[in-house]
Amino acid sequence: MNVLPEDSMRSPHHPPHLARLVSQTPIELTRRHFFRRGGLGIGSAALGALLAREGSAAEASGMHEGLGPGAALAEYHHRPRARRMISLFMSGGPSQMDLWDDKPVLRERNGQELPESVRQGQRLTGMSGNQSRLPLAGSIFKFARYGASGIPVSELLPHTARIADDLCIVRSVYTEAINHDPAITFMQTGSQIAGRPSLGAWLSYGLGSASEELPTFCVMITQNQGGQPLYARLWGSGFLPATHQGVQLRAGADPVLYLNNPPGISRGARREMLDTLAELHAIDQQRTLDAAVRQRVEQYELAFRMQRSVPGVADLSDEPESTFELYGEAARQPGTFAANCLMARRLVERGVRFVQLFHQGWDQHGGLPAGIRRQCESTDQASAALVTDLKRRGMLDDTLVVWGGEFGRTAYSQGALTATNYGRDHHPRCFTMWLAGGGTRAGSVYGKTDEFSYNIVENPVHVHDLNATLLHLLGVDHERLTYRHQGRRFRLTDVEGTVVEALLA
Repeated sequence: MNVLPEDSMRSPHHPPHLARLVSQTPIELTRRHFFRRGGLGIGSAALGALLAREGSAAEASGMHEGLGPGAALAEYHHRPRARRMISLFMSGGPSQMDLWDDKPVLRERNGQELPESVRQGQRLTGMSGNQSRLPLAGSIFKFARYGASGIPVSELLPHTARIADDLCIVRSVYTEAINHDPAITFMQTGSQIAGRPSLGAWLSYGLGSASEELPTFCVMITQNQGGQPLYARLWGSGFLPATHQGVQLRAGADPVLYLNNPPGISRGARREMLDTLAELHAIDQQRTLDAAVRQRVEQYELAFRMQRSVPGVADLSDEPESTFELYGEAARQPGTFAANCLMARRLVERGVRFVQLFHQGWDQHGGLPAGIRRQCESTDQASAALVTDLKRRGMLDDTLVVWGGEFGRTAYSQGALTATNYGRDHHPRCFTMWLAGGGTRAGSVYGKTDEFSYNIVENPVHVHDLNATLLHLLGVDHERLTYRHQGRRFRLTDVEGTVVEALLA
């Protein structure tokens, strides 16, 4: 082991406070680091040979574009159908029977009591569980069949209806969580308890970065949109290294907080500061062998590169008028759902692996007809435009788009039921999501609910099954993407989950 001589610790390159970091005796260095460093050296040699062999095998098999830098996996577990993913998360729980799961019987029996044979003693929330009656509420919105596939879609979604043949509708998703926070946490992390890594963090950890200039995982939230609160932990890295957490992009001139240099600091000065920090961190890492030190430097360097790349992505001036005709005029306004959908397309074009959009306001316990109409007016055109835009650019085949919320809504009305107004409570027993592109079965409907959209009668898809399928489409075996933490190996799907082969093209 090399130890810095006493004179070198007094040099300008090693100020007094750094001398403490390197002033260990040879015995102390040997006892603490010799075996670990020796083991790392041997392991690195073996790993290098293994990766070379696996890389040759992957190339021989014709597998498209390999994993990015920082990937935990040595190679894809199987040939991926999607290279990237965009999640359109409708926070609050969209009503499935008003949008995707048409139930004529509900209209016929409007106002009648929910049959006990349908409820089957299942729990209700405290918001409607104490009602004297649970009157069935048929949707006031009309449905029609669209496309060659003839998929029924609500009149609230005229733009999405036009891309029905590109969609894989899943009517039989279900969860155990009946309230928002545990339900949305479950959808994002595979656990109802906070602290686990999010889906995007798992993908970043497993597959690595696909861009040198932008984060692997980006998040956007519709601006000025009320609803259930969203927390940064929903796109956090949990116990994975912090480099895998989602980076939130905000509306306006500074999409990423604290990214730009403060007044009086030039880019050249920032570069010199980062170089000096890297030298100091190198000394610290030599002393501690702490991987977090290296990760911190990597984050600094990414932020430096993002100073130039992020403004370019956020600047929509290079988009033709046809783009805004497709996404709608709202796409010109930063922070709208439409603008975020357009940003999502621009981000994945530039190599971002996972983009997640959150749109709040779907929690309609009362005044549902007016509320859900407003929500659809804000999201319908842009959601359809994103799929259409990707398809036009030849990107839909290897870009997976997912739309849905954390649970569905009840078939009965919460609060007063009138001819034109009703509300719906939370319903975890069944809800609808759709997938597009990325190797999914276009123009199809999977799963079936009863005539009240209360229980699943065919092909249930649990949240763990859904996440297992999403990982599969991205070339990952959900049982093999694990991380050791607190004495056990964790994964996104915990100890459950089955790939739903019927959803695959």
